[in-house]
Amino acid sequence: MAHLRETTDKALKLLRTLPRVQIGNLRPNPNSKQNDKRGRAQHGGDKHGAGNKGSGQRQNFMRLGYETGNQPFYLRFPYEPYYKGHHLKRQYPPISLLQLQVLIDTNRIDISQPIDISTLCNSGLLKLKPAEMEYGFQLTDDGLDNFQAKINIEVQHASEAVIAAIEKNGGVIRTAYYDPRSLHMLANPKKWFEKGVPIPSRMLPPQDAVDYYTNPKNRGYLANPEAISQDRLVLAQKYGYQLPKIEEDSAYEMLTTTKDPRQVFYGLEPGWLINIVDKTIIKRKQ
Repeated sequence: MAHLRETTDKALKLLRTLPRVQIGNLRPNPNSKQNDKRGRAQHGGDKHGAGNKGSGQRQNFMRLGYETGNQPFYLRFPYEPYYKGHHLKRQYPPISLLQLQVLIDTNRIDISQPIDISTLCNSGLLKLKPAEMEYGFQLTDDGLDNFQAKINIEVQHASEAVIAAIEKNGGVIRTAYYDPRSLHMLANPKKWFEKGVPIPSRMLPPQDAVDYYTNPKNRGYLANPEAISQDRLVLAQKYGYQLPKIEEDSAYEMLTTTKDPRQVFYGLEPGWLINIVDKTIIKRKQ
């Protein structure tokens, strides 16, 4: 009884010192209330953060520069010349020499065969979206000092340092243009072959890209082969390395394999029909 009396006195003493209990200082127990809906704002998360109606809620991804009905930035400030025709400019997603070396070391890419867009996309780690104005890959110089592979690669853009790094190892690099239809074919060759239609011819580059792909310094696929051979020597002298002789290499046939300017796939001519089911190639009559 003494213990109970002592506890009661302690509780009464505590009530005298505490502020008055009223609606303003009442609080529920922690975690006693659970919210049925997730998220915040007026919809309680039932819109999944995508807003109420409109193209943004329906995953209809808007084009570059579109500001959901507002006047775009490049129209509010029209004096910036580099915004003119931005949605029509060709894009070249980057792939570095370091990424390329990792793909080779992990056997994602077979360097005993020439490498092009189709090879890079079939690695499963790189994607090309021609519908979003992506016209191929550009090879960047990240990992320049660690690149050691001898390859025959075809990309759409490469700097001088990248070209020197590949040719120093005895490899060959080429820059080539592909039209959107050819890019769709290279990005997913199986899907194209399943259509059961002949392989079309590759289109020539547009006027603003002719200078780049005919320049031997860029190793353009439309450049003069003799001019490319001379520039290979000039680049080796500039960067101070001994240019390996491709003619004496055991992989000479692979290193010298090229595409015709109208050819899309290695070893497959325009007009041929590929039958995946029967695993046959129907060639065009000459």
